[in-house]
Amino acid sequence: MGATAMGVVYSAVVPAVAANTSTYRELAIFGDVFERVRAQYVTPPQDDKLIENAINGMLSSLDPHSSYMNSADAEDMRTQTRGEFGGLGIEVTMEDDLVKVTSPIDDTPAARAGVLAGDFISKIDGADVRGLKLEDAVEKMRGAVGTPIKLTILRKGADKPIELTIVRDVIAVRAVKVRTEGDVGYLRVISFTEKTYDDLKKGIEKIKAEVPADKLKGYVLDLRLNPGGLLDQAINVSDAFLERGEVVSTRGRNPDETRRFNATPGDLTDGKPVIVLVNGGSASASEIVAGALQDLKRATVLGTRSFGKGSVQTIIPLGEAGALRLTTALYYTPSGKSIQGTGISPDIKVEQPLPPELLGKVEAQGESDLRGHIQGQSETDEGSGSVAYVPPETKDDLQLNYALDLLRGKKTDPTFPANPEQAQLKK
Repeated sequence: MGATAMGVVYSAVVPAVAANTSTYRELAIFGDVFERVRAQYVTPPQDDKLIENAINGMLSSLDPHSSYMNSADAEDMRTQTRGEFGGLGIEVTMEDDLVKVTSPIDDTPAARAGVLAGDFISKIDGADVRGLKLEDAVEKMRGAVGTPIKLTILRKGADKPIELTIVRDVIAVRAVKVRTEGDVGYLRVISFTEKTYDDLKKGIEKIKAEVPADKLKGYVLDLRLNPGGLLDQAINVSDAFLERGEVVSTRGRNPDETRRFNATPGDLTDGKPVIVLVNGGSASASEIVAGALQDLKRATVLGTRSFGKGSVQTIIPLGEAGALRLTTALYYTPSGKSIQGTGISPDIKVEQPLPPELLGKVEAQGESDLRGHIQGQSETDEGSGSVAYVPPETKDDLQLNYALDLLRGKKTDPTFPANPEQAQLKK
């Protein structure tokens, strides 16, 4: 999962630095090799694929997170970070070679057309889905807003397949899932898209409306299995819980490129206790949030060591040719610590055991395990990362239940509740 973890910013400016004479000689060699491959390889190669692979070869030699994106990949990345796309509004999985609807999203074309949880999609626009990968089937169902799609649905209890024609609309992906666990507010941040802060703010307001302030014990901010996303959203989410202090700094190759981002007054949770959950699937932007709230003593971090991706990628548009994703900086927590290759170490370590069917199949992995990763300034042989697993049922979730017990006073720990007045930061 490491290569997909993001901590990105967007840039429209590409600084030009003149290459020296020897560099141009090397580029001439590349041109010679390219022409010989085109002319003499045993089968005619595709020119665009040769060039794309050559660029990616150059970038992959830098670190695991720098890459070239062709126009389709760049558009897919933009869709992910926008948090919305043209589609039907269903959450799906694959079962028995068919697409199974796990949940239709409220007030979307699929829900309005009568698609139900448990339905099986057997055909898309008349083409059988058997033999397709799940991501290919999903791609077929996505498309331009306003365009129709025909689904053939198999439903338990129905005498024959159901034919539905649905018109695609804008589907907003929930970046934050919210619920109340009795007297505790639960906020699960799935990814850091353009919608994350707004979803979080609405979620906190929803919890406040459901649980009176004198009854609300606090909040669980669940960042487990969160691969990251937009840097500015990580800063905004951190700021939602803070009144003051530096959230994060980014430092590039030149000292004058250092940028510091500070919190603004206004804690949306009114100072209620906060516990942040992390595991080996918490990377990049989620580590910025966990690191900021931990260093500023605003929250207690619970779980297992995070992934350890402490680098920032800048997305540089290349017009119709796509975009360049280039590592341009490392980020540092408020205490001045880089988590590159080390990860966030929780204040309270709580291991989540794997179920029997996953033993031996799920292994711990972190940034430090990735070939060619940037060596972190504090990296040790211990490395980063841990097992990334969260049980589907709350009753089996030891980490969440430990957090709930702390908030309700059933368990105690010296690190909880965190006290911002005790934050001692070193630069």
